Amino acid sequence: MTSSGERVRVAALELFAERGFHGTGIRQLAERAGLSSASLYHYMGTKEDLLVELMRTSLERLLDATADVLATHDDAVPRLTALVRLHVTSHAERPLETRVVDDEVHALSPQRRADVVALRDRYESAWREVIDQGVAEGAFRVESAGVARRALLEMCSGVARWFDPAGPTALPALAEQYALLALRLLGADTRTAVVGVRRVGDDTPSPV
Repeated sequence: MTSSGERVRVAALELFAERGFHGTGIRQLAERAGLSSASLYHYMGTKEDLLVELMRTSLERLLDATADVLATHDDAVPRLTALVRLHVTSHAERPLETRVVDDEVHALSPQRRADVVALRDRYESAWREVIDQGVAEGAFRVESAGVARRALLEMCSGVARWFDPAGPTALPALAEQYALLALRLLGADTRTAVVGVRRVGDDTPSPV
């Protein structure tokens, strides 16, 4: 059975994604969670507390997975492709979290906004590290590593807006396609790079 606290978090995630933080009222949260307005505060503190908790949970999960990627791979190409798979998969599986984290930072008070942005910056710094590593190794060829990083993050985050699990492309196959696109954007030699279990550039059809 789902706990009351979890129902509150799910309700908040749905409503913040649908209506925005400022457009969501306490009564709406209570109704969506199946609780009275009076008992709601027992599980959430303030509405901002709830928003921060949702953002921190999402970003810290992503940071933990990113740390595993960096610890597992040494070279820039497999690191980058693993980061792309992680980002695409997490954003496609949790589109509401993506919407809330990306769109509602402005709703936070200054100090709490700074705390959340610091987590987001730590995540982006991992991408910066890997892309800079690839440039130093000669694996990536870009005019601006910063522009390339922002373009890749924006491209990969976009799946949260359109990916349909019931659609024709399975998520693992989509993540592989994005990994290939990322390598091409970075000017990598995709004739020898390995993405997933097959060589990039292999004519074998992907399981789309």
